[in-house]
Amino acid sequence: MTSQADWLKDRLNGRGDPIVIDGGMGTQLEKAGVAMHGKVWSGKAVLSDPDAVRRVHEDFIRAGAEVIITNTFAASRHMLEPGGLGEHVAAINTNAARLAQQARDNAAEHPVAILGSICEWTFMRESKWNTPEAVGKSVREQAHLLQAAGVDALALEMCERVEFSIATVEAALETGLPLWIGVSARRHKNVNEIATFDYADRSLDELARALAKYSATAMNIMHTPVPDVAEALRAVRKHWNGPVGVYPESGFFSMPNWHFVDVIEPQALAEAAQGWVRDGVRMVGGCCGLGPEHTAALCHALRRDEAESALREE
Repeated sequence: MTSQADWLKDRLNGRGDPIVIDGGMGTQLEKAGVAMHGKVWSGKAVLSDPDAVRRVHEDFIRAGAEVIITNTFAASRHMLEPGGLGEHVAAINTNAARLAQQARDNAAEHPVAILGSICEWTFMRESKWNTPEAVGKSVREQAHLLQAAGVDALALEMCERVEFSIATVEAALETGLPLWIGVSARRHKNVNEIATFDYADRSLDELARALAKYSATAMNIMHTPVPDVAEALRAVRKHWNGPVGVYPESGFFSMPNWHFVDVIEPQALAEAAQGWVRDGVRMVGGCCGLGPEHTAALCHALRRDEAESALREE
């Protein structure tokens, strides 16, 4: 297949259709019956259920996803070691990338880029891993493992704490791979401005300002409720002038399971995405709770919009 370097950069910069990202990898595995680990939820699935991981990737590709994200959100040492899986860091990350590549080979009839997922989140807030220095070292290890395994780019997901996000970004940039930064946000009760997803006292504006200084390829609003996306986009765009994407969540999490409650309908997501794209968003997809049916709806709606726009220009 055509490599990431041949097409993704042009699409990010506004040439051609908006890019469709896949949906929630971990929650789709759970929906398929894969047991979630009590501390690292889907992080063990690469070892315990590799065929299921490959099938989920294939389902998203067949639904039209042009970017698939590896099942490595919870596969860094700072997450796996507290969960008793520290000895498997290299195997999980390497095999996750290979499963995504196999899925692309099996299912893709269009160019598909593979992004390696990395997250700053720490399981035990008072553990030895809950420092920017420890997380930065852990991310450096994971980023280089994913690079060696052949991912096209890295996706930092659920950036929330400035000091941890900076350590994560700086470690990931050392690989030289294209880097997508994903910030997570929502409205908290009795808080005047939109904050990061888990921290009502941490301003999204402050986070975006700090991260916009780095040479990332794109910044995404991800794992953010759909109703909060517009405000999150405004906060990010105050500081970031590069390509922006949106892949929201729907439902809620209670460790270690996702609750598929009031999940947005595929058509409703597609209609929201049409508005985001009209506002200049270059990538759309889904995070936790959203599956291939949402991907298919996004592809249908956005490709129709692009075709109608092309006809009007003629």
